[in-house]
Amino acid sequence: MLRAVAPGQLRRAASLLRFQSTLVIAEHANDSLAPITLNTITAAKRLGGDVSCLVAGTKCDKVAQDLCKVEGVTKVLVAQHDAYKGLLPEELTPLILATQKQFNYTHICAGASAFGKNLLPRVAAKLDVAPISDIIAIKSPDTFVRTIYAGNALCTVKCDEKVKVFSVRGTSFEAAATSGGSASSENASSTSPVGISEWLEQKLTKSDRPELTGAKVVVSGGRGLKSGENFKLLYDLADELHAAVGASRAAVDAGYVPNDMQVGQTGKIVAPELYIAVGISGAIQHLAGMKDSKTIVAINKDPEAPIFQVADYGIVADLFKGSFRDSRCFGKSGTGAPSSSSASKLCLPCRRLRAFTCGGQPFFPPPDPSHLSVLPTLPPPPFCPQ
Repeated sequence: MLRAVAPGQLRRAASLLRFQSTLVIAEHANDSLAPITLNTITAAKRLGGDVSCLVAGTKCDKVAQDLCKVEGVTKVLVAQHDAYKGLLPEELTPLILATQKQFNYTHICAGASAFGKNLLPRVAAKLDVAPISDIIAIKSPDTFVRTIYAGNALCTVKCDEKVKVFSVRGTSFEAAATSGGSASSENASSTSPVGISEWLEQKLTKSDRPELTGAKVVVSGGRGLKSGENFKLLYDLADELHAAVGASRAAVDAGYVPNDMQVGQTGKIVAPELYIAVGISGAIQHLAGMKDSKTIVAINKDPEAPIFQVADYGIVADLFKGSFRDSRCFGKSGTGAPSSSSASKLCLPCRRLRAFTCGGQPFFPPPDPSHLSVLPTLPPPPFCPQ
């Protein structure tokens, strides 16, 4: 059945789209842009209308130039002041409010990182609106989807606020292309420093491994590793695979590793191409942070562990018995083990038992076939050279 639409309704709909605009708060380290900002820009583009980015900090000209090249960005606003060092929310909030008032943005968003989760609630409170956190999809300019109950249910939220303030889960949106854009750049309206807090210093631990939330391969350990010293097995594997290392909350609470390695609902959300879970039972809070991974491999001695419910490939075995204890089983170069070049083509368990080899050498060789459980109905994983 066809229904006539009044011309006035069409004009109002077109007007809404024409005047819709989104302000993306860029997260950066002065010399480099945080990857989650590119995912947030993709989400902003799906709203329709213009997409602007606000870059605040000190000596952040390079970040502003890089954002001008990002596809889909129409304007880059730059605010440089010593007060913005460290991106303190107390100082950024007045700047964001002034920018929103000047350009009348209908949406304000940032990545759902520690930065965004710290900043956006303050902005929303000052605007007297209710923020929407950690969205995973956009249905319309005023309707968003987010997870609830530790990721076991989806909630569709319609927002009638005059300004929509929301954070974006980076793993749910593709990164915007870093080339092809031609955005203009201008200075943002300056605001007087609040002065109630001061950035003193930041101590960073440098690592050759990729950052956890942006890594294509993640190796995580749980309480089943029994000690922090045993995490060295995972570090060796991660070095061979150029992977990041994560941990469950149980391992963090036990003091095996620092809390910045925690993957889960109260830690970091990851969605790599390959996620290897070693000694992780699969508590619901952990699954909420990694179940969107493209391929999940689980190693646990308990065949009833919940992690196997989401795993694509499962191995039921004791890490500390038989050849699992040998570091060569983790692709460590050495006599009788795969070389570094062959280890990069890591062969994970697939339908054929002979697939437990890498370059003709054993990988995770089962000490006893009865201790091994391989899901038989799945195709070989993408890393399988067979």
